[in-house]
Amino acid sequence: MPSFFGGKDKSGGGPASNQRVPRHSSGWGQLLERMRNEESLRILDIGTTSSTNINFVTALGHSIYLANLVEEASKREWIVTNEDGAPGRFDVERFLATHINFTGRGFDVVLFWDTADYLPEDLLGPVLDRIHGVMAPGGQMLAMFHSPTNSSSSIPAAKADFCRYHLTDKTQVDVQRAGEYPQLNNYTNRQIEKLMAEFKGYHFFLGKDNLREVVVTR
Repeated sequence: MPSFFGGKDKSGGGPASNQRVPRHSSGWGQLLERMRNEESLRILDIGTTSSTNINFVTALGHSIYLANLVEEASKREWIVTNEDGAPGRFDVERFLATHINFTGRGFDVVLFWDTADYLPEDLLGPVLDRIHGVMAPGGQMLAMFHSPTNSSSSIPAAKADFCRYHLTDKTQVDVQRAGEYPQLNNYTNRQIEKLMAEFKGYHFFLGKDNLREVVVTR
């Protein structure tokens, strides 16, 4: 279930079970500047829980809301069984009602990370629509996408490790392996633009690795 944190929580977490690898992130650098210059922002972090992120955001005087959509979406309970007993469609509406019920909150910054590559395709569009609806005007979202080896295909060429992204006070994030979830999608830039069509604007950043970043504005 989602969890909410606010204020100046200084509680820490235990030692990391996997190595953290620093990665330059121009998108995070852009959002970091905003978080340093504005007060009392609402941050939505889509990913596995990171005490580093909780402490970092609250130390700046902002509030942070967490929702681990990839882990939750991987559970079999969301698959509707067909009349013949075979697995059927993903129960999108029930999932949204359970895990993306953000009524009454207007988020200024959303850290979506590479979630899009790990969600079922029929779930991703409704998730982005729901997030767009709960973002404040002028709110920004950082999303990352693994680069396809074949730009004409949305089918992943290979599986990629699912990672947790830890925030830092520099233009980098610390990347830590966080699970064994299959990469379900590879989106081209044109497909990403279509996914983000409801947003007012977007800015792509090209990384030196296989991740592309985009910051979109509500």
